[in-house]
Amino acid sequence: MFFVKQKEKVKDKIIWTFDLIEELPKVPETYLKHIKNTNGLYEIRLQIGSDIFRIFCFFDKGQLVVIINGFQKKSQKTPKEEIKKAIKIKQEYEEENK
Repeated sequence: MFFVKQKEKVKDKIIWTFDLIEELPKVPETYLKHIKNTNGLYEIRLQIGSDIFRIFCFFDKGQLVVIINGFQKKSQKTPKEEIKKAIKIKQEYEEENK
């Protein structure tokens, strides 16, 4: 739903970033950063002008990137509620796929 609601320019940047993550063996933290103390949660990082977006994801069996949720960042720090939501979704995924 997050993706669908975005402007074309944002959608294009999201797709470009996904392609970059898929192609590069080592992705710079500018685009993909591990979030400490979250048991394998990462954030895909996008910036278009002054607009900043984050999309949470994790790896399944080392290869598959599972996209969880995204939001537009309004403050310097990533909101704890967004991180908690992503962790919950990740845990539910792991339980269903044991």
